[in-house]
Amino acid sequence: MSLVFITGAGRGIGLTLAKWYLDNGWQVHATYRNEQSARELLSLEQANASLTCHCLDVTDYHGLSNLTAQLPPIDLLINNAGYYGPSGYSLGETDIEEWRKVLETNTIAPLKIVETLLPLLRKGQVKKIACLSSKVGSMTDNTSGRGYIYRSSKAALNSVVKSLSIDLAPEGIIVLALHPGWVQTKMGGPNALISTERSVEGLAQVIDSATTENSGQFINFDGSAIPW
Repeated sequence: MSLVFITGAGRGIGLTLAKWYLDNGWQVHATYRNEQSARELLSLEQANASLTCHCLDVTDYHGLSNLTAQLPPIDLLINNAGYYGPSGYSLGETDIEEWRKVLETNTIAPLKIVETLLPLLRKGQVKKIACLSSKVGSMTDNTSGRGYIYRSSKAALNSVVKSLSIDLAPEGIIVLALHPGWVQTKMGGPNALISTERSVEGLAQVIDSATTENSGQFINFDGSAIPW
């Protein structure tokens, strides 16, 4: 049985990813930030022996190191946890502390998680890392401006993915930056276009079909390439 480690699985895309991999016969280790926002995930754990949940803030690197000592080999790592930060602000109104928080969660934490879990990924069979990015991190796609905080964090994450794909290529570890689509979640808002189920179905297919030739690419949930 293959094992997937999913961050930010308390709700939204992360929760749906956990459900999808459970339904498809995987052993799932999933992190959540607090019990109040992860009630469905924790209920699922009680009913499913293939699911193990861990309370973890992804920016708690000491806690992550302690957790790693308890984990088995990992086949697939999905860096899903993210933070949008403030919305609706204009140029000249940037909240520096919020920017630091978004960069910490969306860019620094995913790399630290890879670094910490790498010994376990090396022992796995699938050897894949998927980082949930966003199309708003694409320089080419940015035709509307604004969104400095979130855009910059995802553009930086894409750079992290590209470097990881090069550094890990000799070990056959595939690293992907994935856009989940505009999804109907708390972050995506009420006007979003697709359900979490549709997004996850596509993401899982992209991950499953990815080869070493795809490593380092920026890919939409429907399998199409996204320009940097």
